[in-house]
Amino acid sequence: MPAAADGLVPTEYRPRVVDAQVSAALEAAPIVVIEGVKGCGKTWTGLRHARSRVMLTEDTAARQGAEIIPRRALEGDRPRLIDEWQTVPTLWNTARHVVDEGRDVGCFILTGSAQPPDDVTRHSGAGRVRRVRMRPMSLVESGESSGGVSLGALLDGEAPSAAASPLSVSDLVETLCRGGWPRHLDRSVIAAQELLESYIDEMARVDLPTTAGVRHDPTRVHRLLASLGRHTASTASLATLSRDVAGEPPLSWQATANYIDALGRVFMVEDLPVWPTRLRTRAKLQQAPKRHFVDPSLAAAVLGATPHRLLDDPETLGLLFESLVIRDLRVYAAANRAEVFHWRTSYGDEFDAVVERRDGAWIPVEIKLSAARVDEAAESLTRACESIDAGSRGAPVNKLVITATGYSYRRPDGVCVVPVTALAP
Repeated sequence: MPAAADGLVPTEYRPRVVDAQVSAALEAAPIVVIEGVKGCGKTWTGLRHARSRVMLTEDTAARQGAEIIPRRALEGDRPRLIDEWQTVPTLWNTARHVVDEGRDVGCFILTGSAQPPDDVTRHSGAGRVRRVRMRPMSLVESGESSGGVSLGALLDGEAPSAAASPLSVSDLVETLCRGGWPRHLDRSVIAAQELLESYIDEMARVDLPTTAGVRHDPTRVHRLLASLGRHTASTASLATLSRDVAGEPPLSWQATANYIDALGRVFMVEDLPVWPTRLRTRAKLQQAPKRHFVDPSLAAAVLGATPHRLLDDPETLGLLFESLVIRDLRVYAAANRAEVFHWRTSYGDEFDAVVERRDGAWIPVEIKLSAARVDEAAESLTRACESIDAGSRGAPVNKLVITATGYSYRRPDGVCVVPVTALAP
């Protein structure tokens, strides 16, 4: 891949896990789409890999010119960054036609903080487009994980070994409330939470209707977001969420579904899907996804939960901690060509997460804030694994309990224990 042009990469840029994915995508396809929630760092990562750029939300003249003659926006040294491409939807087909004229790879980097309506990208990008999902910073990216235990190594069946993290639970709660937003890393938790409240207000008032085209009342969106915050890391149904949203008029099931779809299109929420597998028992596999914000700081912000309040509310803190772990697992899994799911049966057997690589290697995960519950989690993992039809999935390459603090090691029963503050790709 050509080196980025001088002056494009911000001096404050911190390397991201997706950098390697973007580089690989540019070597494989003409168009690379970096998509993710606003503020997660897509533009800077795009600049890290680009040789020229056009910033459509910052440069009004460039956006107006792109609306009139889309091809002009694509002229420049390659890879060329088209930032927030969805503000000029015709650029999708124009870029597709331009790359059809040659056989080059690494032509364009399109960044987007929203998925436009389906008809905008109806014409397939198959063979031309590679998508890279970007999320807020994981703990290893923000420097709050030692990175001593590789998820890739765990998927290879290796045993973890790392010294205890210097972060305390209180430190981790402050990190959770601040979130993985690059611009918030050097701010106090109070300042970061104030910025998040403004971010959520703007998302509800402007970004949601502009992007998703959903007619809505921002007040009702806020009420739904608060409900999603209360149901973080749960399998709450649309009906449950609808009932939980207070106020008049009540939010219907269909309106709730439409709003959640819109929140997904701006990457603000990211439900955790069910791991599809066969069971050895007569139990039924539960099909409901788990509710998660893309970053746990959003859940804390909509609930008005400060670090002090969370430390006094272990139940809520445990759910938000689970969401933080899921965020990091998704970042690290993507770097290993793996996906993250959850799993639960009607008999009550469950995994908080399942990491499955494309080659079939899989790891069941239990997430426990307190190290005092490791024995309980290990027993739960072992029991639940006995319900899996080994003929359909094979045995897990590791079993993993993720905690907040402590050492990384493999127990005599084969279950691995790793604090989230030691994990890395």
